[in-house]
Amino acid sequence: MRKTMFKIKAGLMVIAVCTITSVFNQAAAQTKKLVTKMEKRILFVVTSHDKKGSTGQPTGYYLAEVAHPWDVLHSAGYEIDFVSPKGGKAPVDGFNLEDPINKKFWENSEYRNKVENTLKPSEVDASKYVAILYAGGHGAMWDFPDNQEIAEIARKIYEANGVVSAVCHGPAGLVNIKLSNGKYLVDGKKINAFTNEEEKAVKLENVVPFLLESKLIERGAIFEKSGLWQKHVTEDQRVVTGQNPASAHGVGEATLAELQKLEK
Repeated sequence: MRKTMFKIKAGLMVIAVCTITSVFNQAAAQTKKLVTKMEKRILFVVTSHDKKGSTGQPTGYYLAEVAHPWDVLHSAGYEIDFVSPKGGKAPVDGFNLEDPINKKFWENSEYRNKVENTLKPSEVDASKYVAILYAGGHGAMWDFPDNQEIAEIARKIYEANGVVSAVCHGPAGLVNIKLSNGKYLVDGKKINAFTNEEEKAVKLENVVPFLLESKLIERGAIFEKSGLWQKHVTEDQRVVTGQNPASAHGVGEATLAELQKLEK
């Protein structure tokens, strides 16, 4: 009788331990999923500036340079948030809905709402993001370079082992980012952006505040480029840059590749 009772008690203890272990493992797995989901956030930076200097011509962020990287990264499971220097509705340029990816982005109600209600820099917690991506559009030349709040967000993300990306005129946001060691982020790195030749081809070399290629070289960048309107994407030390709208999809793919390296 005693032996039987002992066996029953032992069996109940084993069941209890197994149950507790199972519950613990499930909770740990759920926590891991939650942490992973929280970590998989990327911050897109878009311009608030809507005029090309004194020309009166409209500008803003270039739709394809948001939509194409968004499509790559969102499809891979990343949540995208948007910030602009002023917050609120971001002006859009290059509005071409014949591009199916542009159309896909624009007709996504969640993300359309996000880009029309962008965060202010003061509302951003850099620790939530594994990457930051500066979208292009000529407007970026006016309000990206001297925005210290967004530059500080980018520095924090980069120094937390995150990725910094930019496409076309988006690298205007990189020119004044300084790391904790006092060096410019782009100093000594291979960098790519809208070229001097491309700026001259669109006859805006005397309208923009500076030539982006020249400024990046001045900051110590090892500038790479291809011919007019050719796709060109450069990756160096967790910094991804693309030359023009044709490079936007590639910037998304290269950013994803860099993030996947970090997850291994």
